[in-house]
Amino acid sequence: MTGELLQYGFMQRALIAALLVGLTAPSVGVYLVQRRLALIGDGMGHVALAGVALGVLTSTQPVLTALGAAVAGAVAIELMRASGRSSGDVALAIMFYGGIASGVVLISRAPGGTPANLNAYLFGAITTTSRADLVVFAVLAALVLLATLGLAPRFFAVSNDEEYARAAGLPVLGYNLLLAVITAATVVISMRVVGLLLISALMVVPVATAQLVTGSFRTTVLLSLGIGLVVAVGGTAGSYYADTPSGGSIVVLAVATFAVTSVATRLRSALTRRTREQPGPVPG
Repeated sequence: MTGELLQYGFMQRALIAALLVGLTAPSVGVYLVQRRLALIGDGMGHVALAGVALGVLTSTQPVLTALGAAVAGAVAIELMRASGRSSGDVALAIMFYGGIASGVVLISRAPGGTPANLNAYLFGAITTTSRADLVVFAVLAALVLLATLGLAPRFFAVSNDEEYARAAGLPVLGYNLLLAVITAATVVISMRVVGLLLISALMVVPVATAQLVTGSFRTTVLLSLGIGLVVAVGGTAGSYYADTPSGGSIVVLAVATFAVTSVATRLRSALTRRTREQPGPVPG
């Protein structure tokens, strides 16, 4: 069965793309969850949609125009939040609606109307990943992992307590802007795999699953990367055999993993509590 899967070039590229996304999305998502910005992936996805539309309209590479739009939107959100003029959720909502509205307007101006491959960006179409896409994804994924893992202590300090990090002399705004740019890059890496409308799930759900069974930040990072890798590759392989959309299959598998883990941890806690409450033997 595995040999059949790997004999096709498009599935080889799809599995490589899934591997890259399965590692990068949770590596960024762990900091977004820490900052209580779990839904920022959705906002960036809608901003990236405007970039995709611009690429279609100008007949340029949609991946690159989406990256430019997502980076600009991420920086704008962070600057608005840092200035104190708008809270994080308000800034995100503005970018959310502005991005999707701009995308709709730009797509409507494309020659021939809405392109048929737009769904590939909205909901994912991993089997259409080209060699050129894979090269871009690999470069971006390497940069994202280098930053999120190499700067993990600093990102954790800034995400956990900005005031403490600022008092310790860390350039909080600089690290927040860098994390925003990394988030935008991750959105673009993931858009052909899970789609712009589902991207936030792969950033957040593996992290939420890992948090159910871990007690430290380092362990959460490592476990969430493992879960992300398994659900991304497993969902992609499963979608081939089940003939289902890859993006939806990946997210369904991620949510199912969270549900099973949640039930298992609750049962374990209940069993442990019941064992502790049982009276010991009565002395003769």
